[in-house]
Amino acid sequence: MPETQPVNPATRNQTALDFLLSRRSRPAKTLVAPAPDATQLHEILQAGARTPDHGKLEPWRFIVITRAAAQRLGAEAETRARAQGLPEEKVAKAGKQFLDSQLCVAVIFSPKASEKVPEIEQVLSAGAVCLSLLNGALAAGWGANWLTGWAAHDVAFGEDLLGLAPGELVAGFVHLGTEGVTPPDRPRPDLNAITSWISE
Repeated sequence: MPETQPVNPATRNQTALDFLLSRRSRPAKTLVAPAPDATQLHEILQAGARTPDHGKLEPWRFIVITRAAAQRLGAEAETRARAQGLPEEKVAKAGKQFLDSQLCVAVIFSPKASEKVPEIEQVLSAGAVCLSLLNGALAAGWGANWLTGWAAHDVAFGEDLLGLAPGELVAGFVHLGTEGVTPPDRPRPDLNAITSWISE
């Protein structure tokens, strides 16, 4: 491991670093009311949109799903998943994330034509938005969880119920609410096992 370089204490944000080193999502099923109001959500969305974006293409957008809308989407997800012949446990799971949701932000991958920015970079930017949105909510004191699941990958569900255009995809459903249960931390990666160095 290289020698530690001195850091200018004036540029170190210890509070932010402590947050990042200890952050963890809150399971969506444990989130309860209240959820962020419109003003509080605006701040979280600002954090989500402040993310790496090669070419300033903004290859993503937000769809805010209120609790009432989530109830409708949950019932529809169950109906459509059952019609596709999915096992009943998968049908229930398809609807549950919406039926339990207090407030949800769907982060939509919306690719832009570009000769300089390949699609994979735009996909990664949309994923970065999901994480920035998640962390913004957690930093603001809310519970939050980033999920995908059947509804995120079913094209007809996205187009019919979320109004997605051809080529758009759900990068993630970020569920927001008040933390109902403080979850224990989970095992974290062994950095020595997943890190290599190129020194020369």
